[in-house]
Amino acid sequence: MLLCTFSAFGFQNTQIDYDALYKIKDEGLNNSQVMDIAWNLTDKIGPRLTGSEGLQKAYEWTSSQMREWGLTNVKVDSWGEFGKGWDVRKNYLAMTAPYYQAMIGIPKAWTPGTNGVLKAEAVYVDIQSESDMAKYKGKLKGKVVLMPTTVEATNNFEADARRLTEEELDGMTEETVRGGGSSFSAARIAEFRRAAQLRNAASQFFKDEGVAMILSTRRGGQGTFFTSNGSRNDPDALPEMEIAPEHYNRMVRLLTKGEPVSIEAETETDFHDTDLKAYNVFGEIQGSDPKLKDEIVMIGAHLDSWFAGTGATDNAAGSAVMMEVMRILKESGVPLKRTVRIGLWSGEEQGIYGSRNYVQNEFMNNGLPNKKHEQFSAYYNMDNGTGAIRGIYLQGNEAVRPLFTEWFKVFEGMGANTITIRNTGGTDHLAFDGIGLPGFQFIQDPVAYNTRTHHSNMDVYESLEAADLKKNAVIIATMVLQTANMDEKLPRKPKVFENLNRSR
Repeated sequence: MLLCTFSAFGFQNTQIDYDALYKIKDEGLNNSQVMDIAWNLTDKIGPRLTGSEGLQKAYEWTSSQMREWGLTNVKVDSWGEFGKGWDVRKNYLAMTAPYYQAMIGIPKAWTPGTNGVLKAEAVYVDIQSESDMAKYKGKLKGKVVLMPTTVEATNNFEADARRLTEEELDGMTEETVRGGGSSFSAARIAEFRRAAQLRNAASQFFKDEGVAMILSTRRGGQGTFFTSNGSRNDPDALPEMEIAPEHYNRMVRLLTKGEPVSIEAETETDFHDTDLKAYNVFGEIQGSDPKLKDEIVMIGAHLDSWFAGTGATDNAAGSAVMMEVMRILKESGVPLKRTVRIGLWSGEEQGIYGSRNYVQNEFMNNGLPNKKHEQFSAYYNMDNGTGAIRGIYLQGNEAVRPLFTEWFKVFEGMGANTITIRNTGGTDHLAFDGIGLPGFQFIQDPVAYNTRTHHSNMDVYESLEAADLKKNAVIIATMVLQTANMDEKLPRKPKVFENLNRSR
């Protein structure tokens, strides 16, 4: 029996193509290459900070692999100017007094190296307000400074990794209704601004005083440390290292109790300014229907990563799954009426730059949607770590609920059947949603994404769950198949642009 859904967009065919589904599952579960793709992106290529040599290697390898699989229109395409690239060449830090202890850390992104071996006294600089700086004037030249932190590394009595419970998934199906007003109070916003102003003032003070190096820390514990977004826009930044909180807090305790602390460090970093542009990688499987082949179904993930680890869960996992989706669709030979395109983005970690610039360049003319915007059906994104897909965020698009509900029924046995109207943010589907195109992110089990791997030194190949990534590739490939073969494009949310119909 043909299953249909009526909406304001007309009758939409939701029938599952079970013959194609069988081929997708067979290829994706029995002949998977997803972990090999992930190995190439992590162990072999390594960290892929935007503008780094690692990301350049990833551009080359992913595009070469797509061509080998027989994808068409494969290209590495610039989305615009990013600025200087940056790489770490050497990384050594130790406390040498009151005793020797190697420290866990890495240079903060886009900071310079030490220009040789640095041997210096550490100083705890207790700056709570700009007036506190006066007591350190003339005392910091050549020193390594540490500032106050509220970060503590404590014993963790809960497992780092977990899966979503049925109760949590059921709760996600409830629509969230918030009260009026911002979640940020005026007092909280003022505190953020005060803290930022103090950081900037302290940074300039340290430069003026001739500080040799800054040590800092963020959350973490048990050998894991998390990094921040670096000093890309500060050409005069001092050498700085982000280190494990246990090591940072040990030195603070020693210093505040009057014990002298000495530091030895040698870091070397490279800035790249030969090519200031950044790039996305694309490939396609051409649609077979003469009337629909110019319409596009897109999938994507960001290829760039942070650099303390090898960017495994953020986001080699998503990139590997989406590449595997294209391989499955191509190798299985399932019918695709519309053209399917993959986009692997850069600059996501610095502000979703790659995808946002792409959609403006591809689907907009002078701020208004163009013909390609009209021909676009849907975009599916993966960027929530290694965890299994449990469902999908509708991103406020109520019109697609009947379609997705029907399509996900075949994945109930994989634990994926939660459909929520809620929005989720923080990654590349927002670029498409922001210009009125259907853009979606999947609900995934968190595993250890937020507790152990996201932007940390432990975001490495061992963090990947092979079974989850295989399932994810099969689910997304099936979603792409269904979307590509619908009678109509995926329905959209109410129009967000004035004069949408008259733009060409």
